[in-house]
Amino acid sequence: MNKIRVAVLFGGVSSEHEVSRRSCCLVLDHIDREKYDVYPIGITKGGDFFYYQGDSAKIPGGEWESDINNRPVLFSLNGKKGFSVLEKDSTLTSLEIDVVFPVLHGKNGEDGTLQGMLMLAGLPFVGSDARASALTMDKIYTHIILENAGIPMAKWDYVKAPDLGMFDEIEMRLSKKLGYPMFVKPANAGSSVGVTKATDKQSLKEGILVALKEDDKVLIEEAIDGIEIECAALGTTDDAFISCVGEIESANEFYDYEAKYLNEASKVHIPARISEAAAQTARAYAKRAFSVLGCYGLSRIDSFVTRKEGRVILNEVNTLPGFTSISMYPMLIEHSGKDNAQMVDALIQLALNR
Repeated sequence: MNKIRVAVLFGGVSSEHEVSRRSCCLVLDHIDREKYDVYPIGITKGGDFFYYQGDSAKIPGGEWESDINNRPVLFSLNGKKGFSVLEKDSTLTSLEIDVVFPVLHGKNGEDGTLQGMLMLAGLPFVGSDARASALTMDKIYTHIILENAGIPMAKWDYVKAPDLGMFDEIEMRLSKKLGYPMFVKPANAGSSVGVTKATDKQSLKEGILVALKEDDKVLIEEAIDGIEIECAALGTTDDAFISCVGEIESANEFYDYEAKYLNEASKVHIPARISEAAAQTARAYAKRAFSVLGCYGLSRIDSFVTRKEGRVILNEVNTLPGFTSISMYPMLIEHSGKDNAQMVDALIQLALNR
């Protein structure tokens, strides 16, 4: 029986490049080599694609880029499923692929652009399609869609780069509508990159400028005094398995990039230390959000449980969650009965059966 040929994409041009390099090792180290032939494709910060044939241990630190055996690759858009590889003698050879496993985060990774290219190339791939990926990446559209679906979310507003010339008027509107403190986020970014907490007019302006480095739209949300929780979704759009609820106990004031990936003092509690009613509500909202947004394969759905009333408020949906050693998604799936190898296999099979 022929093995299934899997291209694993990692790296990318976004500010979450390093997270992707760390995440991909879970897939490379746990994929069943008896069942799958694996072809790692690394993407540099400059956007160059290379077929990497070396040790996965050299990926997290970035040493893979200097491997002398790296070969530039291009997607084949001529009906042949796979890549064209540029060999040392400048000839092109074909690298036929059955399915792609993107382990990419942020812009050009989980925002629908890569997914659109894979769809044009006729290649099955793990995760949501271009439309669902784009909708969930943009937090403003996520708010609009999920609120219209009856899912509670934080009060919010947004600003664009040209609006800064009217900052005084904007600040007055936001402070009246949301009140301080408030959270300032790039509309299109992940891993809490560019997220700040504004406690006054000056920090609001500074936070908007930080967020604008990541995107030209900025989401502003009321601060929720709550417990941060997450669910993992695995399956098809309308029949996804939703894991138990996990809880984040952040080492920082809020669960920012440092707390997620650098500060080992952050803790995870599975199951979350919340009421059974709140857990059931969080899982129901997660399943509804996954379906309404058209997600497929996998997602991590983040929410809050307010400390005062115990209300569940959905925060965001991440269609390509992190797979690092401290990432919640694989922990939740493992707690539900699938180890990493089984999770990787399930995701690939979902891609092939779409």
